[in-house]
Amino acid sequence: MAISDAARRNHDELFPGHVSILAVTDPELIEVFDNFAFDEVLRHGGLDTRRRLMVQLAALIASQALSEYRVLLGAALTVGVTPVEAKEVVYQAVPYVGMGKVFDVLHITNEVLTERGVELPLEGQATTTPADRMEKGLAVQKEIIGDAAVDALYERAPADELHIQHYLSGNCFGDYVSRAGLDLQTRELLTFAMLVSLGGCDPQVKAHTAANLRVGNGRAVLLAVLTHVLPFVGYPRTLNGLQALDAVAPKTS
Repeated sequence: MAISDAARRNHDELFPGHVSILAVTDPELIEVFDNFAFDEVLRHGGLDTRRRLMVQLAALIASQALSEYRVLLGAALTVGVTPVEAKEVVYQAVPYVGMGKVFDVLHITNEVLTERGVELPLEGQATTTPADRMEKGLAVQKEIIGDAAVDALYERAPADELHIQHYLSGNCFGDYVSRAGLDLQTRELLTFAMLVSLGGCDPQVKAHTAANLRVGNGRAVLLAVLTHVLPFVGYPRTLNGLQALDAVAPKTS
């Protein structure tokens, strides 16, 4: 088997001039993987290159795939993902995968940006303050999830758990999701990719499938996300994501 012309062309777009060590040590594996990830998958994915790279970065963060994240971050910057967008992918991960996973990713991101001559810190993207984060976060939460659904979360919460709902509104949505740098549609795609890649988050995957539909990301876009993360997270988690997608947004014809 040889690497196809399309796979080589798509790979070179991301990694111009790069000579893979694995192509020398593991040529059979690289031929199979490159033909799949950089040719076959791209025939069905449907996301533009920049957005594809961002959702793949989100999946790699959730998977704690640090070396692959470093490589793909370089590719993302090469094809036009901005430093602000790259940082916002990382910041978006904090409330969904936790700082335990994001800590090393943040350092890698800073190293890669610095190596490329980007001066840190970047321009701030916060849109809330300690005084209004709860109010603005709740508004964004309701925009994404729906008024009735958010109200039900508060109404159903036992008194000793109510602080978690406040954290979701003020911290998750107020401190993070409401930030500038990425639009809500992109942020929800990133969240969907992260939750699928984490595994064990089936209820949240379904909830954010519905949230994606609310912000304008239809079934075809979510299917594209699953297609693009498949080579990096494997079949079990991708198939679980498909099950959630089919349950919430089944194909109508």
